[in-house]
Amino acid sequence: MSMEKAVKLIAKVNYVVVFTGAGVSAESGIPTFRGKDGLWKRFRVEDLATPQASARNPRLVWEWYKWRMRIVFQAKPNSAHLAIARLEKEGVVKAVITQNVDGLHQAAGSMNVIELHGSIRRARCTACDFKLEFQEVPLENLPRCPKCRSLLRPDVVWFGETLSLDAWRRAVGEAMRCDCMIVVGTSGVVCPAAYIPLLSKERGALIIEVNVKQSALTSVADVFLKGRAGEILPAVARAILDERCLST
Repeated sequence: MSMEKAVKLIAKVNYVVVFTGAGVSAESGIPTFRGKDGLWKRFRVEDLATPQASARNPRLVWEWYKWRMRIVFQAKPNSAHLAIARLEKEGVVKAVITQNVDGLHQAAGSMNVIELHGSIRRARCTACDFKLEFQEVPLENLPRCPKCRSLLRPDVVWFGETLSLDAWRRAVGEAMRCDCMIVVGTSGVVCPAAYIPLLSKERGALIIEVNVKQSALTSVADVFLKGRAGEILPAVARAILDERCLST
């Protein structure tokens, strides 16, 4: 019944935005951060994902990120990513705002992706404006900038850092514009990213949440679809597109 309600609501709106967290990539084999077996259960944030950690022990930080990169580069988009990309191709979804750094939305075919927390597939120089996109895991223990020879760092947002102003502005713009936001696989506790669905709700948008369990955002959801994104989103996408065909 909840899925039927969600499909009927989505079919009536004009501007759908998808907001995703780590849960959407879990079925691709990428560990989440805060789940039962999340990364922060095994590792300390302070040792690996802060500017201070990088300054203190850049070799350790790069070892950890290269381990994560190996997982990401081997991963493939799952059926949830593909369903979102299909809805974008069909004109239903207008943008994807993601907290993920794995690039799997783009790999699935999504074109308008806003990466709030950067990308593990890129690095940037700690001294100049150079950026690099990796095609494979770097071999160097401490990758360096080819322009100035300063240390490179993963092009991700670490704890204690501010988001990219451009990414934030774009995300806020989409949140304010949409009349429906599909929230997928996020705990809803990482700020300021977690404010994005709340901005949409305040503007009167419908909120459809897809998650394996309730989150900090469930209380504002108009429909909560409990289950794996890789099972629910393809079914939702098929039903929405069928609904559109019937109404034309």
